[in-house]
Amino acid sequence: MSPNPTRPLETTVAGDTEERIKRFLATASHDLQSPLRHIAMYAELLLDDLEETLDGEQLESLRMIMEKAQAAQRLTKALMSLAGGAPQVSPEVVDLKALAERIWSELVDETGAGDATLACQDLPSIRTDPTLFGMVLRQLISNALTYRGSSPPQVAIAAAQEGATWLIRISDNGSGIDPAHRERIFEPFWKLPKAGAVPGAGLGLTTAQEILTALGGDIRLDHSDESGSRFTIRLPVA
Repeated sequence: MSPNPTRPLETTVAGDTEERIKRFLATASHDLQSPLRHIAMYAELLLDDLEETLDGEQLESLRMIMEKAQAAQRLTKALMSLAGGAPQVSPEVVDLKALAERIWSELVDETGAGDATLACQDLPSIRTDPTLFGMVLRQLISNALTYRGSSPPQVAIAAAQEGATWLIRISDNGSGIDPAHRERIFEPFWKLPKAGAVPGAGLGLTTAQEILTALGGDIRLDHSDESGSRFTIRLPVA
């Protein structure tokens, strides 16, 4: 008689994969904390020592270095708490339009997508954790700029309230996702095949999904074809 397993093989594999994700996020976030802390500290020291000798543009660049390092520290701390299984969620009122535009500006600079356009008029303020939710928005916008089609990238963000739920839709005019891959896009360590794409760990959408679960929401792919893709994020209103 063959032995009865204590749990299905699929459950074991899923558990092992989840543990790998947590170890990866915890290790990467922990290793980044020290250099980020030193970058922020030295930038602050330089500001204190050189503020009266630098011109306006130099001061602005130094302040930007310090602010970006501090922001990266907050992101890595959030990832460490997420990996630890007890995410520290700090909800506050967030201007969704301002958050989206700030992330957009940063990503356009990083990717060199100067021909890209963003439409996000009349977005509401929502109550959520700005650091964690910002990571989700950043991943979706980054994907839209990375997996672009032949035309200049166009991204649209819209939001509507349905009862006690916010529905936040992010649409793009990218190359779309092949039907053969749509069931796999949230799998950990899986990457959409694309020639010339920037190498990564394949955890972007997986992490976004985990973050939204911690925020009491979820994410799904609503539509994707040669005209582009649309993701919908669900978040509790309160």
